[in-house]
Amino acid sequence: MLDIVHVTKRYGKVLAVNDLSFHLDPGSVTVLLGPNGAGKSTIMKAVTGFLRFDGTIRVAGYDNKSQEARRILGYIPEMPSLYPNLTVSEHMEFLARAYRLTDYKGRIERLLDRFELSDKKKKFGDELSKGMQQKLNICLGLLPEPKLVLMDEPMIGLDPHAIKELKAVFEEMRAEGRTLLISTHIIDSVDMLWDRTVIMQGGTVRANVTRDELDRDGRSLEELFFSVTEGVGRDDVSRPDGDEEDGE
Repeated sequence: MLDIVHVTKRYGKVLAVNDLSFHLDPGSVTVLLGPNGAGKSTIMKAVTGFLRFDGTIRVAGYDNKSQEARRILGYIPEMPSLYPNLTVSEHMEFLARAYRLTDYKGRIERLLDRFELSDKKKKFGDELSKGMQQKLNICLGLLPEPKLVLMDEPMIGLDPHAIKELKAVFEEMRAEGRTLLISTHIIDSVDMLWDRTVIMQGGTVRANVTRDELDRDGRSLEELFFSVTEGVGRDDVSRPDGDEEDGE
């Protein structure tokens, strides 16, 4: 479903992503782990077409910047970008029309109800708390029902109920055969159903293992993460200090 092949991204002299390659199978959940500044958000934005890069990214066999890829790709960014003068309902309606969705009214109602926003329909974007903005951010990303969904730190700012619902959404989407790439630096937030983990540090892949492989090795995800990231010295990686594109 997603092929990232020898992707490199520089910001001036800073090497943010260095010759990165990995593959996501259809109907799988992949967790992209790494400390702040690892390059996670950079590769996510490259996949969505927001950044120029060297290398190749394909979505279901299509170039990631093609119309075919955009129709099946969804992105939930770390920082919600809402219109201050649109209400919650107007945000959902605007996105539905932008994607030319049909029969979407019921789905909007179900999403808003699930993430406890039904009573906030008339509130403007700048009137929402950060947690509510993140909930709306998630609802907007899920509304078009994309086949491939990228989520960048989706649980930051969510209350326990919303986290529970979002984890249930992960499992439902996987059961429906959709593909997820979830980026985070908080290991405890990904104790849900997942098939593969890709651990990044300094813009490169330090580990790429399936859940079955990790279970056979007798290690937890936390043990793998720290053995990989703490075993690499700062001088051994090209890590952009204070990289605003990742983890902040």
